[in-house]
Amino acid sequence: MRYYLAIDIGASSGRHILGSIDGGKLRFEEIYRFENGMINSPDGLVWDTEALFREVVNGIKKCADTGKIPAFVAIDTWGVDYVLLDEDKRELLPVYAYRNARLDRLSAFPIDFDELYSKTGIQHLDFNTVYQLFLDAESGKAQRAKHFLMIPDYLAYRLTGVMKNEYTAASTTAMVNVITRSWDEEIIERIGLDSSLFLPLTLPGERIGAFSRELAKQVGFTATVIAAPSHDTAAAVAACPIDEKCAYISSGTWSLFGTENTDAVVSDCARKENFSNEGGVEHRYRFLKNIMGTWLFQNVRHNLGKKYTYDEMMRLAMESTCTKIIDVNHPSLNAPENMIEAVNRLAGDADMPIGDTLSCIYHSLAAMYASCTQAVEKLTGKSLESIFIVGGGSKDEYLNALTARYTGKKVVVGLSEAAAAGNIAAQIMYDKKIPLCDVRDIIKASCDIREIKNV
Repeated sequence: MRYYLAIDIGASSGRHILGSIDGGKLRFEEIYRFENGMINSPDGLVWDTEALFREVVNGIKKCADTGKIPAFVAIDTWGVDYVLLDEDKRELLPVYAYRNARLDRLSAFPIDFDELYSKTGIQHLDFNTVYQLFLDAESGKAQRAKHFLMIPDYLAYRLTGVMKNEYTAASTTAMVNVITRSWDEEIIERIGLDSSLFLPLTLPGERIGAFSRELAKQVGFTATVIAAPSHDTAAAVAACPIDEKCAYISSGTWSLFGTENTDAVVSDCARKENFSNEGGVEHRYRFLKNIMGTWLFQNVRHNLGKKYTYDEMMRLAMESTCTKIIDVNHPSLNAPENMIEAVNRLAGDADMPIGDTLSCIYHSLAAMYASCTQAVEKLTGKSLESIFIVGGGSKDEYLNALTARYTGKKVVVGLSEAAAAGNIAAQIMYDKKIPLCDVRDIIKASCDIREIKNV
């Protein structure tokens, strides 16, 4: 049996999933899971990349323990965040997290957003990499840097000793030209950086390198590291068996709502609606909007001292008659001290019972999905018939049902580990020398896809 290892890391957890093809179907086996999270340091919210890499290695070791040795390995993570390395290839600390409050100090940015969008097609988010790097340039940190790697690039480098900049992750930086699909040197220079920091872009499904000798000795075997669609949303979308009439929601800490296009949409209307044209597999574009996702529920649960499970929280919401709608993308929900208070404040009722607060979040997310459905149809000219919900959030039956109700579209689920599936898809494309459409057919045949009834 030939095995493929997907290392799929989100902002709150990571998992190592072995994939294999058996009887024409893709089989998955989770062999390791670990917690991930931002560290609250004197520098604000940062990432502990050493701890993260240790967990990556721990999961790889588990393969040897099970006797299932992967021939190929690939990594996908969240987007936007990055590591700068000095001339000795050492990290320039801290590795800031995208929710770090330093971004509140961003002053006059040298490029007007209209111009930036016309070049990159990337929506405005306060924490976009381009803004983070501008602050690094202003502080002098970037002047000490010789190498730029996105988080998955950095982890792959630690496995192999080979530095690459993968295309889908790079596209989230708002520094990749949407037409040429390469780094936009004018943008880089205007924010005060040297373009020599950045490497030519590597496409998903291309080889990065073999495990370094030291790592192979440590884990007990060697494998070839492949460039996944290393932005986790790109990986999730790669796994989706979607067509022109189907949108997707990659539902996790963030909900990414969009459609797959062969051409970028950079119209004034797309800019005003704040839609992104992020890179995908085989030069496809992921035309999407970022929506605050399970982050809202994660923080409410934390505020409640984790006294409820997510299923119990869902039932509390279902028992509520509250249908208040708030803007789930409101800046006050990005990193509040207390999510419950922040939601109640937006809803105009500081004393809402917890069931009403949760119901407000549920209905507001579904309402945002409906708004995005209408926007995608208007901006692309497509007539959407269905929405495919993938990712961990697709297990939330109540949110799925509300999505069907608010959008009026057919809603289907059946691929909760979509990012891992898309990660493995890139490995299979490299190994078997087959196109994405063929791998999607394998994934579709492997999943229990079902339609959701609305409520």
